[in-house]
Amino acid sequence: MSTVKWGIMSTANIARKAIIPALQNCGNAEVTAIASTSGKAEEAAKEFSIPKAYQSYEKLLDDPDIQAVYIPLPNTMHKEWVTKAAEKGKHVLCEKPAALNVEDVEEMAEACRSNNVLFMEAFMYQFHPQHNRVRELIAEGAIGEVRHMKSAFTFKLDFERNKQNIRLDKGLGGGSIWDVGCYCIHSTRYILGQEPVEAYVKADVHEEFGVDTKASGLLSFEKGVTASFECGFDQPMRDFYEVYGTNGTIKVPFAYRSDRFPDGEVSILISDEKGIEKKEVLEGNQYEIQTNHFSQCILNGEKPVYSPDDTKRNIKAIQACYESLEKNAPVRL
Repeated sequence: MSTVKWGIMSTANIARKAIIPALQNCGNAEVTAIASTSGKAEEAAKEFSIPKAYQSYEKLLDDPDIQAVYIPLPNTMHKEWVTKAAEKGKHVLCEKPAALNVEDVEEMAEACRSNNVLFMEAFMYQFHPQHNRVRELIAEGAIGEVRHMKSAFTFKLDFERNKQNIRLDKGLGGGSIWDVGCYCIHSTRYILGQEPVEAYVKADVHEEFGVDTKASGLLSFEKGVTASFECGFDQPMRDFYEVYGTNGTIKVPFAYRSDRFPDGEVSILISDEKGIEKKEVLEGNQYEIQTNHFSQCILNGEKPVYSPDDTKRNIKAIQACYESLEKNAPVRL
């Protein structure tokens, strides 16, 4: 077997714009089927030349030809369908956030383990080469000892025109921290290689929707290292992080959406103590690298680089942020 046969559970925009094209460009994967409960499966199958279209997720999971599924359903539906997919023997790539609490992640991971299938949360940004390069530079001492990291992920969402958007639906796990702040929190943990010991978050909670539409937070780590983040639906597009050390700074201007640029070509900026800056250009399609990696893990019987335990640690940090917001006070992890 040289390719993995995939099923796509939903015709969500992220599937149509990113994951399906990525899978179809990977030499080790093919999209065999797509399912939708909204009647759009046949349309999507025709658009992407997908052989099979199903009107229910159950029928897709019953297809013996499908070896792996991609799940971009609303956040609150992930646990149910990850579990059902695992019970049908399908490997699972699940859109972020995989769940809204650590207990659900543990149950999803156990369902996959007990059915001998792989599970990975789809934090695609981490597969772009720029982030490994940042980690290398830090390890080499390029900016000295890291003291602080700052990140932001924001974009404009017209609330009046998008009242039905799942990002604004509290019952489906909406909110800016769950939607885009999760990237800031994940990248902070990933780049620093540490887990936060305290979180303190302030946010604007929309009166009508009941979800945070803008949030700012401070994460504290061991040895005095801190990290700040900002996320929201009410500002122009920003997706960056910066790492500040005792001898310099690393700036990553397009950290999470490098796919906005041809070939995913972006730059990182490294400044020394005097503020003299140099630029390194890196490229890569983060969606293709992610799907290629997961497919290859299936073919080789290997574990993905991003594990369910990593997912649990990120969810734990996000939960602490929401707890801090509710208590209006710092929360220890």
